[in-house]
Order: sequence, then structure tokens, then C-alpha cells
Amino acid sequence: MRLGKNQRQHRIAQMLRQESVSSQDHLVELLAAQGVAVTQATVSRDLDDLGAVKVPTGGGSVYAIPELPSEQVAPDDHLKRVLGEWVVAVGCSHNLVVLNTPPGSAHVVGSAIDRSAVHGVLGTVAGDDTVLVVATEDVGGPLVAADFRSLAGLTEEESS
Repeated sequence: MRLGKNQRQHRIAQMLRQESVSSQDHLVELLAAQGVAVTQATVSRDLDDLGAVKVPTGGGSVYAIPELPSEQVAPDDHLKRVLGEWVVAVGCSHNLVVLNTPPGSAHVVGSAIDRSAVHGVLGTVAGDDTVLVVATEDVGGPLVAADFRSLAGLTEEESS
């Protein structure tokens, strides 16, 4: 059976809590045993999106998802991929940055920023198609906005 991305990731998160999964191939096999057809590449992206990390055990290492959102630090390339895919414009004023996305996508961008521990970002608030990013005063909105534009592959002219 084919599951949507959110359903599949929910199932993967449950598996990682219930079983010792030492490899992506093992996870593909476990999903297949439940009738879910998925490739190793998809599982790799899902683990990345979920913030899964390898933790050492007595007999090697297994995948785990940190319980606290503050512990779920996404890899650097995850933020670049999310911003490049979903951010269509970036604006700023003083210590505020506004990221525009297609309708229904702002929460994905906000979550990626929160999980990436971006220097100079205090936090985000996501609506339907807009993410408000609050920058620290010492870094400021213009610098954070420039970083986000670069990660999204946008120029300043495209964002205005």
C-alpha cells in the first residue's frame, strides 16, 4: 500500500520508538512487512525530516527521534532544501524577517528554521502562507533575511 508522506513518517516514528532499527534497509524491510512499499532513498529523506539520529547501543547503533523538539536539530542541507522548495519571497524590517510561501506551506518552513538552530534567530511564527522570523538585535533582520535569500536561491530583486 502507498501511504502519504505524513502517514508514512508517523509510522516510521512509531517503529523507531518500538523497535531497534539499525539501518535504513532494515526500516524498508519493516515497512514492507506491514505492506508499505517504500525505497531506501525515501526512508532516508523521511528520517532526515523527522530529525532522527543514530544513537549508540551495546551492540552498535540504532535510529532514534529525540523526544524534545529542541533536541531535533536538522542537518544544514535540510534547511536549504526546504527554503529552496517553499520560500518564494523574503522581506525584512529591523529585527523581523517575513518569508512568503505558497498557501498551506508556512508551517513546513517555520519548523525547518526552528529545528535548524539558525544563528541570530529567536523564533518563528507560521501562518498559512507567511512565516514571521524574529531575529536577535545583535544580528538583525537584514542579515538573517540575506542568509535565507541565499539558502532559498533568491536574489533581493526577486524577493521584493
